[in-house]
Amino acid sequence: MSSNPVAALRTFGQSVWLDFIRRSLITSGELARLVDEDCLGGVTSNPAIFEKAIAGSDDYVEALRAIVQAEPSLSPKQVFERLAIKDIQDAADVLRPVYDRTKSCDGYVSLEVAPDLAHDTDGTVAEARRLWKDVARPNVMIKVPATAAGVPAIRTLLTDGINVNVTLLFGRGEYEAVAHAFVDAIEARVRAGQDVESVASVASFFVSRIDSAVDALIAERLKGATASDRAMLEGLLGKVAIANAKLAYESYKKIFSGARWEALAAKHAQTQRVLWASTGTKNPKYSDVMYIEELIGPDTVNTVPPDTLAAFRDHGTPAPTLEGALPESRRILAELEAQGISLKKVTDDLVVDGVKKFVEPFQKLLKAVEERAREASGVRR
Repeated sequence: MSSNPVAALRTFGQSVWLDFIRRSLITSGELARLVDEDCLGGVTSNPAIFEKAIAGSDDYVEALRAIVQAEPSLSPKQVFERLAIKDIQDAADVLRPVYDRTKSCDGYVSLEVAPDLAHDTDGTVAEARRLWKDVARPNVMIKVPATAAGVPAIRTLLTDGINVNVTLLFGRGEYEAVAHAFVDAIEARVRAGQDVESVASVASFFVSRIDSAVDALIAERLKGATASDRAMLEGLLGKVAIANAKLAYESYKKIFSGARWEALAAKHAQTQRVLWASTGTKNPKYSDVMYIEELIGPDTVNTVPPDTLAAFRDHGTPAPTLEGALPESRRILAELEAQGISLKKVTDDLVVDGVKKFVEPFQKLLKAVEERAREASGVRR
């Protein structure tokens, strides 16, 4: 086993991706170093990450100037896409050796469709197809949220042969619907005589946000709780998200086994791996690496923000923790329901809030791009 805890996660079948992108990460050689030293297997991005990168750094000043001078009529969204696509292409090129070495299992970079399309199936399909064509790299994944409108778009895109990172999954029922949509798409490609070996997808199952939401509800319940209820409620703090994730992984194992899946595996189809997202610890009372240490298992990905990656490299303990303890996970969720807290309502609310948390930074990002483009062209309001 590697002496580097991050690299050692591969021993247990888990790939680590970086939940961060910025142009200097690529141009400085830092991304290549993470690939070499941490065995980094991929990169994820989202509107909030790009907003911080473009509005919060000087990495893009020269690129903005070149774009607006060459194409002054571009909209702020078009300018942003020029910047983002360049970053995605360059990161994909750094990760291409990983993609080749793992035979298209790993080495991906994710780019998200505009979050204001979250409830627009046709708009999502059209934009995803366009981004896929514009990036023109086999090791890119287009991120699509698992909203009611997103799931049929996901099925269509996968049937097209476009790699998809399904994002904003919180509930197990929604996860299972996405996994079945993936299987449907692969079967459709087999029936059409199309390649399935190179079609890759991950299902991004969010973790820490669930504990943040549930812990807040528990805190309210504790105010008027009896002594016996208080002990039970306190025992649930910081436990629900991991229990929920472990049961989602149980669903993954069931869906990607048996005769139906084995027929597709015989055609060299990849499974749609579960990707643990939102794995930075938000509560300072909890371990800063708990959402990595508790979810290590085969055929999974953990996408990790830079600070959490550094923390795990420093003091993380790699061990096979994901499988097993399912009775305990079921007990935790049953006790939560017994206390009158609906996990279904929590996860439904988190999807709505998650879309909002991407729409708002995206709008802020476009305003920042517009302002910086104006400055680059020498025009001020």
